[in-house]
Amino acid sequence: MTHSQLTTITEADIDDIAIGAAVLGTGGGGDPHVGSLHAKRAIRLHGDVRVLQVADLDPEGLVVPIGMIGAPSVSIERIAGDAEIGRALDLLEQATGRTVAAIMPIEIGGGNSLIPIAAAAERGLPIVDGDAMGRAFPEAQMVTFHLAGYGPGATVLVDAQGNAVLSYPVNGAWSERLARVLTFEMGGSATMIDYAYPGAVVQECAIPGTLTMAREIGGMLRSQALRDDERIDAMLARLGGFRLFDGKVTEIERVVDGGFTRGRAELAGTGVDRGSRFELSFQNEMLLATRDGEVAAVTPDLIAVLDQATGHPITTETLRYGARVTVVAFPCHPQWRTERGIETAGPAYFGYDVPFTPVEALAAEAAPRMEKAA
Repeated sequence: MTHSQLTTITEADIDDIAIGAAVLGTGGGGDPHVGSLHAKRAIRLHGDVRVLQVADLDPEGLVVPIGMIGAPSVSIERIAGDAEIGRALDLLEQATGRTVAAIMPIEIGGGNSLIPIAAAAERGLPIVDGDAMGRAFPEAQMVTFHLAGYGPGATVLVDAQGNAVLSYPVNGAWSERLARVLTFEMGGSATMIDYAYPGAVVQECAIPGTLTMAREIGGMLRSQALRDDERIDAMLARLGGFRLFDGKVTEIERVVDGGFTRGRAELAGTGVDRGSRFELSFQNEMLLATRDGEVAAVTPDLIAVLDQATGHPITTETLRYGARVTVVAFPCHPQWRTERGIETAGPAYFGYDVPFTPVEALAAEAAPRMEKAA
């Protein structure tokens, strides 16, 4: 099953995009259900959203990433409103003296793929079929603009109370530090704009085609033409991914700490994985997966938890004790496998004492052990 590149986003596309973005979001990026409701409402009120491919951007036109920052556990209850999005865009235009030409997602994950669609509909602007992560990451500097040496520029935060803050962080690390403190004071969730650049810079940095990819993944996982057991396999084949584990959640620890949803989950194997144990560690997003003490996948590669029956993604804030899940992993975009990419979002940055090893290499190493165990 394949889809052509998006040219227009209609209300009918939103559910597929939401499901696919939640898979690519590796458990984070905001709640996809809340984001989909917002995007559908905006399209219903203001009309369909025109889609621009990265290669087709006006080199001089200002492209603005917009989304939510904060702990996913909080964002479920603190939903971004039309006024927040509008005020953030107005403040950026006032600060830069430029008119926004297009909106883009800063990451492809959960609600943060859908809030930009809502913003584009509300402003009558096109949205860019691309983002700056190719997945979701928990911190503001973890974007391809930062990898290419660009700073965050004029940065805007707006909360539900009407507070608005404009700042000019000196680099991505300072952007994260300042935004995280402000977001905590704003109640744990806020609307954010950063890394607003002309189309030429976006063409240099962005990962193209990720909204189209999200729609394609969602279409596979919602397809009535595929059986339950075929949907996940079809998606893995499309993304070059790997099925890591089938199991039941036996323990879950989750806290909101420092503006993030942090925690871990333990799984007991089911089916062919019976007798094995699996552990997931997360900070908004799934970052480390181990099987019987051996690393199975690690950031910046993508780790996703899916409902075993439907294949639909489960976010870090909705993972529950007793859930029967399938854990899968996919290679990240090549920009994240560079030295700067690993330094920015690799396991050592998050405090994990393991080296980064590509998921395909880990899968190849594990295959003989799996065959012997079987």
